[in-house]
Amino acid sequence: MGAEDKSRASGDTPRDTLPTINPDLEKSQPPKPTLHPAFYVSIWIALSSSVILFNKWILSTLQFEYPVILTTWHLTFATIMTQLLARYTTLLDGRKTVKMTGRVYLRAIVPIGFFFSLSLICGNLTYLYLSVAFIQMLKATTPVAVLISSWALGVSTPNLKVFLNVSIIVVGVVIASLGEIKFVWIGFIYQIFGIAFEALRLTMVQRLLSSAEYKMDPLVSLYYFAPVCAAMNFVVALFWEIPKISMDQIYDVGLFTLLLNGLCAFALNVSVVFLIGKTSSLVLTLCGVLKDVLLVVASMIIWGTQVTGLQFFGYSIALGGMVYYKLGYEAIKGYAGEAGRQWADFGNRRPILRRISIMLFAVMTLFVLLGGLAPTYAPGMDPAEYLNDAKTKISGIIKA
Repeated sequence: MGAEDKSRASGDTPRDTLPTINPDLEKSQPPKPTLHPAFYVSIWIALSSSVILFNKWILSTLQFEYPVILTTWHLTFATIMTQLLARYTTLLDGRKTVKMTGRVYLRAIVPIGFFFSLSLICGNLTYLYLSVAFIQMLKATTPVAVLISSWALGVSTPNLKVFLNVSIIVVGVVIASLGEIKFVWIGFIYQIFGIAFEALRLTMVQRLLSSAEYKMDPLVSLYYFAPVCAAMNFVVALFWEIPKISMDQIYDVGLFTLLLNGLCAFALNVSVVFLIGKTSSLVLTLCGVLKDVLLVVASMIIWGTQVTGLQFFGYSIALGGMVYYKLGYEAIKGYAGEAGRQWADFGNRRPILRRISIMLFAVMTLFVLLGGLAPTYAPGMDPAEYLNDAKTKISGIIKA
């Protein structure tokens, strides 16, 4: 028997070695506590909603009408934070597996960053003209735009059945748009362009990530995209908004407010990483639908946005179409059946809590419907006067 055969035979023979870990000690150690997935879901919904409402508050209520500068600040803050996290934490260790070269950066990252920058600029410009509620309704068409752009760029093959499925979303959004009371064409156009740019960006990212060597989580993607987006936005702001802005306007908003706004936007990107890691794409889809509904309600409460019954009807169709497109009939049927069983089991175990839940849902539905169908929202209250009052008080606190 040769040396090689001896080596192989030796390797195949189990060795009687002492264990390196005491089994009894290992068994006695309690399992590490882990947070429930609902925690990550709640954090993501809270941060995602907060960023949108925070941006609307700064741009509209505080009258800081410089959306490009605000977006540039977000991306600059994200660039600084990702660089710090890459050096002092393990959150960005995933970048070490990405084969990023100068050629790939110029041919892939820069074009994606360009469309990312345009989508952010158009998205923030929209807040100057449209309500948060109507913006969320228009955003329901994003899956349709992504589908069309993927066909145009050759990422997927056109399919008539899929196109008819997503057409339900378009029909719902058209009905919601017809019911919008304060429809502003320039804001609508900005939002449509923002959705188109975002769809192109997502399609290009999908094409880039189709190769295993470029797999990136959202935080690693931000590490690469944020610097180029910040630079592009700064160039636009340099010619468009910086000549018009003054330091007094920045101080009116408050440096602490801007810092908190940038931190909130960055924390959202971090929360996405944990949400994807701890849950699934299904949970992310359903959470997105829930978040959009909550934002519509929040817009009605905070800014007194009037949402008509026709808009509710159209938006319901759009949301239903979006869930059907992403999950499919069989999946929805299965999840609905499981949800029914869980709800029945909950009723058997906690009958009082179930009744309270039904009552709260009924009250909330009644509140939303009355707020949307009534001729005015809270007739005895002037939202503009209330918000100006709040702005004065908050500015005084921040300056103090």
